Amino acid sequence: MSQAYEKVLKARDLKRISTIDIIENLTDWFIELHGDRHMEDDKSIIGGIGMYDGQPITIIGIQKGRTTRENIERNFGSVGPGGYRKAIRLVEQANKFNRPILTLINTAGAHASPESEETGIGEAIAQSLLTFAKVEVPTLSIILGEGGSGGALALALTDEVWMLENSVYSILSPEGFASILWKDAKLASKAADVMKLTASDLHELKVVEKIIPEINHGVPLNRDVILKRTINDIKAKFKELSQLDVDTRLANRNKRFRSF
Repeated sequence: MSQAYEKVLKARDLKRISTIDIIENLTDWFIELHGDRHMEDDKSIIGGIGMYDGQPITIIGIQKGRTTRENIERNFGSVGPGGYRKAIRLVEQANKFNRPILTLINTAGAHASPESEETGIGEAIAQSLLTFAKVEVPTLSIILGEGGSGGALALALTDEVWMLENSVYSILSPEGFASILWKDAKLASKAADVMKLTASDLHELKVVEKIIPEINHGVPLNRDVILKRTINDIKAKFKELSQLDVDTRLANRNKRFRSF
């Protein structure tokens, strides 16, 4: 098994740090908001308003379950049109009230089903990208586990994108890549090497700005240590981004994605 595919398996671990973990450790209080005001409340997206150190913040995160029952309720972290429209609503609200936006990503990809197609999954993802591109408040994305395809990118058009060390970010799964390229999903380990989907690969390619360590000298770091460092880094980054004027922040964001 390749080292890259080992990272894929670690990224899929149901016990990984989740959106709920970040919310509980970052905010003094948090109010979850529900529904897209159009068709449904997609529970794979947790979104709402919180407060930390006297600073209001909007948090939007993709949440997988840790049991079969939770995964069914959360649709295994695969977001449908209603979830992205809920995110868009919260982004627009945050922009109106001048709240920074944190997005937290862990998804194999958007919900691929006839129902999603019928209710506009492509349009919802496109509208999410457009909304994030124009928003004037500071924005930050963190990939906690899997960052799969447009389902992840829809929430990651932000001022900076970070990854946990054992997370992955790619155009599709290694299994899907192997099936398309070599007609054999069993070659997923080989595909993972080719795809350059690990945090170190993407940091080297300047697709992400920061890797959050999960290992120290070959030893996995304590979960609480990772959370504490992540929370401190989030606070520091939003303080830094808030000191930039809107025009500079938008120009930097535009330049960031055009450089790809």
